[in-house]
Amino acid sequence: MPEEKPKPKPPTLLEKIKAKKQLDVIILNSPTVYYVGSDDHKGFEYDLISDFAKSIGVQLHLTIVHTIQEALELTKKGTYDITVASLTATKEREKEFRFGPFYHSVTEQLICHKKLFKKDSLPKTNEELVGLNIVVAKETNHVTTLQKLQQSTKDFNFTVSDEFSTEELLEKVWKREINCTVADSHSFMISQRYYPELIRVMNLGKQKNLGWIIQKGDNSLYMALFQWLNKYERAGKLAELNGFYFDFINVFDYYDTKIFHKRLKSTLPKYEKYFKEAGKKYHIPWIILAAQSYQESHWKPNAKSFTGVRGMMMLTNNTAKLLEVKNRLNPKESILGGAKYFAMMRKIFPKEVEGKNLWAFTLAAYNIGLGHIYDAQKLAQKLNKNPYSWNDLKTVLPLLSQKKYYKDLKYGYARGMEPVRYVNAIQHYYDMIVQSRMPKFEESKIED
Repeated sequence: MPEEKPKPKPPTLLEKIKAKKQLDVIILNSPTVYYVGSDDHKGFEYDLISDFAKSIGVQLHLTIVHTIQEALELTKKGTYDITVASLTATKEREKEFRFGPFYHSVTEQLICHKKLFKKDSLPKTNEELVGLNIVVAKETNHVTTLQKLQQSTKDFNFTVSDEFSTEELLEKVWKREINCTVADSHSFMISQRYYPELIRVMNLGKQKNLGWIIQKGDNSLYMALFQWLNKYERAGKLAELNGFYFDFINVFDYYDTKIFHKRLKSTLPKYEKYFKEAGKKYHIPWIILAAQSYQESHWKPNAKSFTGVRGMMMLTNNTAKLLEVKNRLNPKESILGGAKYFAMMRKIFPKEVEGKNLWAFTLAAYNIGLGHIYDAQKLAQKLNKNPYSWNDLKTVLPLLSQKKYYKDLKYGYARGMEPVRYVNAIQHYYDMIVQSRMPKFEESKIED
């Protein structure tokens, strides 16, 4: 009787991924995970999963979702390799899903507006939280945390919102529409840059681990992730990425008039000739460029933001390459590059956007990216507002951070309040530069 040949072993999960040359990923559109930046895709977890895909030699294919609930429902279908959604690996979730190795730790924190409490009167016990209007997002683990707190604290209550995300609730706290919310520590750190009046009142429990959900099956994908993450961490890359997104301290102030007036005399004269040269070359009033540069870098040639942009005009690596800027820290190169980029975007807007509107649209696009400006214009039309008017657009842009609006837009989530503040700040600095040179200049608004 002829000997039977052994049956070939079925391919492992990792082998299947390599065979199709693609890593299929569900990814959450949020500030800590994935979003479209001014010139590229960004996000702490997006950068991580991109590096892993490169390490196994495959392309990254993203399916973008807007809520954790949506991410988990898609995951249950079992047609994706990994789910990337800033998910806490709770006991309840681990019963239903398989998590990969943990890559980050967070602490749940109660976040309130600093004006809610008198100085040195922050709550120190759970009982002191009774009576506060606390709202948390439905899809989050924060609901479970507060339910446990409710069981041990008499008369403690909170509200669960199925309409607003954690990021939207942080904004509501900042607007003082609600007293407090709960956010993971890394979400709060990013939000503090935009809402500096928010404060951490207390930590709610111990640190918890974040992990990606991976497809069930053999151990190959888990081990590939484990080995890659271990190597990535030992090389210092994980710490570097954490620092890049979360460990920033310097938040540029918008209206520090006293310091600005000092720098008008001590710093601006050093670079004025470069602003004038760039303005003449690209037909941009040089004071607009000077005001923009102050908002970007406070006229510091070696400035660096938490997102990695650098120099007087805060150019990204990709933008610098596009503009053929060899050294972002060289003031003349940075100013000329920023002016060139400004001029490129200004030409893209249709003729309906003109005069002061054109300057504002271009500045906003410089800050947040053209894609988000297009989204805001599309949304403005839906809301019966003028998509070519900055006065209307600045009321629409903040809506890009609200899930019910951004989930149907091409470029998704954006911190839409940021470009509004950005344009306002530049107008403010522009006015002060003009006023400092009176009577040489008479017009005190960004010119047509």
